[in-house]
Amino acid sequence: MVKAIQIGLLGFGTVGTGVVRIIQGHQDHLHRQSGSSIAIKSILVKNLEKSRAVDVGNAQLTLDPWSIINDPEINVIVEVTGGVNPTKEWILAAIKNGKHVVTANKDLMAMHGNELLAEAARNKCDIYYEASVGGGIPIIRALMDSFTSDKITKIMGIVNGTTNYMLTKMAQEGASYKDVLAEAQALGYAESDPTADVDGLDAARKMTILARLGFLTDVALEDVRSKGIRDVTQEEMKYASKLGYTIKLVGIAERQGDKINVSVQPTMMKNSHPLSSVNGVFNAVYVYGEAVGETMFYGPGAGELPTATSVVSDLVQVVKNLKLGVNGLTSDSHYKEKKVLSEAEQFSKTFIVLRVHDRAGVLAQITNLLAGHEVSLESIIQSPLQGEQGSELCMITHRSSKASLDGVLSKLNEMEVVRSIDSVYRVEG
Repeated sequence: MVKAIQIGLLGFGTVGTGVVRIIQGHQDHLHRQSGSSIAIKSILVKNLEKSRAVDVGNAQLTLDPWSIINDPEINVIVEVTGGVNPTKEWILAAIKNGKHVVTANKDLMAMHGNELLAEAARNKCDIYYEASVGGGIPIIRALMDSFTSDKITKIMGIVNGTTNYMLTKMAQEGASYKDVLAEAQALGYAESDPTADVDGLDAARKMTILARLGFLTDVALEDVRSKGIRDVTQEEMKYASKLGYTIKLVGIAERQGDKINVSVQPTMMKNSHPLSSVNGVFNAVYVYGEAVGETMFYGPGAGELPTATSVVSDLVQVVKNLKLGVNGLTSDSHYKEKKVLSEAEQFSKTFIVLRVHDRAGVLAQITNLLAGHEVSLESIIQSPLQGEQGSELCMITHRSSKASLDGVLSKLNEMEVVRSIDSVYRVEG
């Protein structure tokens, strides 16, 4: 009888519970897929006395991570604890002990993924991390395997379910940012400290991971320019709707020639683009390839079973590699030199809202300023301000460089006829 592959599970929260459910409930299917039985030998928990939502069978519960990491009978470590410290130390030690790793830890992979992948390659170990981006969406495996014959030019996605839920409620129900944040927290979508979500940090970490895989280069979290949704207003939502757009928090990784740019920011998505209809807590990633054209991956971005499904899928791949004796062969694939697009090389359309004094020639002054910086207008709406003197100008530019746009915004701030710049958003689709 073939000996079962022994698993050490670090973490027994929502995702860890889902991993146990799937492994226990799908044994026959997993055996057929991987060619071996899979058994959970030990589980790291925070409280030995806590009642569990799932029966752990013969698995041992422990408070000591090192008893799992140093157990010679355990073949694979599945890490679902989250965080960077001391998780990084645990994973490095496991790899040095010759254990393969499956993780759902986006923070760890975004900040230290290159180091972990290099260590795994040196020790001929696998490290898989499908669940770190997009929950149950198989985007990482697709980038690693399915797109290997293509050259990716752009990855654009909604990769944070909390902010997508909030922006959906604001757009569809006219709710304020403050109210939808409170609702998201009450439903458990947002933490009591929502900073990582609403300031775009969570999405930036995920885009770091996707950009590395898509462009095969050493993208660092510091390379990702990010802005969150705290300043998105109902007025901006209404203007977007009037112009045929929807505001979404979008991560964009793009390549021009051999240079790249990665950002996360609230973005005006044309209503005809598939990403504009991704609502609630769902995620979606749009991939542009030179050969395949446009593809989209859509699904639940979080949750016990969707995320656990990705974890166990990685686990099956590790076991297959064990059977074939090919572990550690694809761990370190970031071989291209990183070259970043300058601001003069970063082009996009832009949505701008200005409050201006109601005087003759104001619009001409502003259009002349834009023309002087080689920025042209695609559309413009001028409306009187409610209850006060002045006008509001809502403009969408044609594609122009970030450097040119920054020059325009700087000069607009200096113009006596401009009272304020209320909104500046990238436009896509």
